[in-house]
Amino acid sequence: MIYFYNDIVDTVYFLLKETAYMKTTRYIVLTAMMLFSLNACLNQEASEEIAITNVTVIDAKNGLRERQTVVFEKDRIISVAATTNNSLDVNKIIDGTGKFLIPGLWDMHVHLTYDDAFTEDMPSLFLSYGITSVRDTGGLINKLRPVIEKMRTPDALAPRVFFSGPLLDGKFVVYDGGLVPEIGTQNATVEMANEKIEILKNEGVDFIKIYEMVTPEVFSALTDAATKFKLPVAAHIPLSMTASMAGPKVDSMEHLRNVELDCAINSATLHEERLSRLNSHIEGAGLTLRSSLHQLQRLPAIKNYDEQRCNQTLDNLKATIQVPTLRLNSFSMWPSYEREDWNEVLMQVPMGAQAKWIAATEDWFEKQKDQDWYGSDFARWSIKLVGDMHKRGVPIGAGTDTPIGMALPGYSLHTELELLVEAGLKPIDALYSATIRPTEFFSLEETMGTIDSNKVADMVLLDANPLIDISNTRRINLVISKGVVINPEELL
Repeated sequence: MIYFYNDIVDTVYFLLKETAYMKTTRYIVLTAMMLFSLNACLNQEASEEIAITNVTVIDAKNGLRERQTVVFEKDRIISVAATTNNSLDVNKIIDGTGKFLIPGLWDMHVHLTYDDAFTEDMPSLFLSYGITSVRDTGGLINKLRPVIEKMRTPDALAPRVFFSGPLLDGKFVVYDGGLVPEIGTQNATVEMANEKIEILKNEGVDFIKIYEMVTPEVFSALTDAATKFKLPVAAHIPLSMTASMAGPKVDSMEHLRNVELDCAINSATLHEERLSRLNSHIEGAGLTLRSSLHQLQRLPAIKNYDEQRCNQTLDNLKATIQVPTLRLNSFSMWPSYEREDWNEVLMQVPMGAQAKWIAATEDWFEKQKDQDWYGSDFARWSIKLVGDMHKRGVPIGAGTDTPIGMALPGYSLHTELELLVEAGLKPIDALYSATIRPTEFFSLEETMGTIDSNKVADMVLLDANPLIDISNTRRINLVISKGVVINPEELL
């Protein structure tokens, strides 16, 4: 096939060789033809009836099913049944002997527009690692809009994307574009909050994201308005509230943020001190205020951990999905650059960010380990807390905060699954967190999350069993996204 294309390109090139632009033209022709060919192949493959035969199917609802044949066409699974010797009337057969088929994975916490160096490459990176759906948890609409539209274009090679729009912050905005990217927006009053939710609904957001600097009154206005417009709510627990107060009113909580205060024996004293500082803050950056409160109170709260009080807190959160982003919280104990494959990871980092990551690899840990609140005490507490949450029936979702904290899109989700197992989840539970749990957040359980007939055709074919070792989710053979079969190596 390549020779055929070269013959055509050379013919066109010969006809154009007398022009001053013949070299450029040859590249343009070649590129255009290859893109046209790729698009044609994707369109053709997506319209075929395809069968994966003799494969072991694994999902968090049905468990493990051996010697199955899964037939799908376009973006729909047609059937899942025991493999027989009968001939199949399909367009293509993929031999799944010795392989394992799981649902497409989700990353429940990403920021597509946080770092411009990553935005263009994110869709292909996600897919190459088997992430077929993502939940963008914060970005300005004007920057997100073209990215979302491109990812949702028919035949786009991209994960399904669900977005919240900006972080809905209070009078003082943490992510205000000063020392950190601008992905937050002000909601200083109840009126502003109500207006903002209506605007976001009209912009087509899939959910909203409440941030840390809002007051209890604004928090209530935001959640009430979201309920009115039937929008799920993700949130950092506001600094002015406790997890027990705010958690039951939202659909997901991120990073375990502020749970430590509610688990401390002196919680009331710490919260009173926090409110005093918040109320006395007249001017200054929201980032500075938030960081100072975390640095002042996080470790003392953890050191004053009270198991009975914390169990009561966790019992209040049994209807709220926790997205702990353990790979971020425990970075000081398991820094990504100490992994054996880190040099391979760096090769996949876009050039605009690669030098920054290499520099960070050299000095980040030494500078942060003694002073930052992402210390080893917080890391160990995060791992323990997730284990306790799971034991008490608190729902866990898998998210990474990519690309923040040296998180390569896609790759970092597998690290998160490994850490969830480290915290005490079984591999099947970790799969649940990255397949079914996100669908529960969006009430999409009927169409996504398992490998069953009439579900969407998002699947990952693995070379090894993830129930034996969750790290086997990294051993990807093929990715099926919206019914299109993708070789991950070609994407990378």
